[in-house]
Amino acid sequence: MAKTYAEINDKIKKGTAVVLTAEEVSELAKTLSPQEIAEKVDVVTTATFGAMCSSGAFLNFGHANPPIRMEKIELNGIRVSGGLAAVDTYVGATDCNPENPSYGGAHIIEDLIAGKEITLEAWGKGTDCYPRKHIKTVITKDTINEAILYNPRNAYQNYNVATNSTDKIKYTYMGTLLPKLRNASYSTAGELSPLLNDPECRTIGLGTRIFLCGTEGYVTWNGTQFHSTKETNEHGIPTSNARTIAVIGDLKNMSTEFLRGVYYEKYGVSMFVGIGIPIPILDEDLARRVSIRNEQIETTVVDYGDGNKILGKTNYAALQSGEIEVNGHKIKTAPVASLSKARQIAEILKSWIQKGDFLLTEPVRPMPTGTSLKGLQEIENGELKKD
Repeated sequence: MAKTYAEINDKIKKGTAVVLTAEEVSELAKTLSPQEIAEKVDVVTTATFGAMCSSGAFLNFGHANPPIRMEKIELNGIRVSGGLAAVDTYVGATDCNPENPSYGGAHIIEDLIAGKEITLEAWGKGTDCYPRKHIKTVITKDTINEAILYNPRNAYQNYNVATNSTDKIKYTYMGTLLPKLRNASYSTAGELSPLLNDPECRTIGLGTRIFLCGTEGYVTWNGTQFHSTKETNEHGIPTSNARTIAVIGDLKNMSTEFLRGVYYEKYGVSMFVGIGIPIPILDEDLARRVSIRNEQIETTVVDYGDGNKILGKTNYAALQSGEIEVNGHKIKTAPVASLSKARQIAEILKSWIQKGDFLLTEPVRPMPTGTSLKGLQEIENGELKKD
């Protein structure tokens, strides 16, 4: 049995599509076979809400009179990109002022969504066509032209568990790691996580319509650090950080309920991003994939205090229980992503589809295969250092 996007969308328009969240279909799989699920279910909604540092927003301020070619730009005292056109910028989520490291680009983006005023100050050298050399003003999302969220790397397919075996506290993007393996932190939403429900990205590609921070968005490309050749377990799930997606959406229509600036002590600023992706159940294989359960999703435990040494493997059922055991050590666990928010997003996306307000899009380009990652080599004595 096979379905098409057109057939599923027709059901959505008629209000007859059967839509379940990934958690609901995983529960259903305890009593139904993949074939029965493929016959019964049309769409499965997935979601995640966690820190995604590789995020940001393109803004266009509009021109002053006389105009300025902005070469140095600050928003609320934070330096942002001046390397675009005259009055465009890209605000990176981790942009910050070292003198005030707890407020950064992610907070500017959140404040814009909230309708707050942002102080804009910019400088340029002055040219014949852009004679102004300095401007200071305030902007809001209503006074600027475009505000486009564009995130180069989001929704990691699985991620390492972070812990610390040393005698000292380690401050990381995975949170504060206590000495002597006293805690471990993990990310992603387990069986709700989008790319774990379609691990080979059969339905996720360029043009896929998604839930993005409270409004609709789209997948624009494979994300940076897209790694499709990581080791997988018997269920076809990569056991460490693998594929990613790049996404885009209209910042002006987003909600601070699903996009938040955060600060990690002694690490820096990041941004929590809410993403929901519908998986069309086109056939039995996809029905089997979306039926994955937390105990079947393995991930790698890494010692962030000792050169990212691999300590072993665990699964999301154990992680969500609050304690894992690694090499005889019992380690308390805590998430750096919100499962409750992910559940909320999956339910919202489900309701949009059930109401006929959200149709599915077939990717116009699939994700790449056979990809891996390259690293940097440093220069030593005037030459690239060899491994």
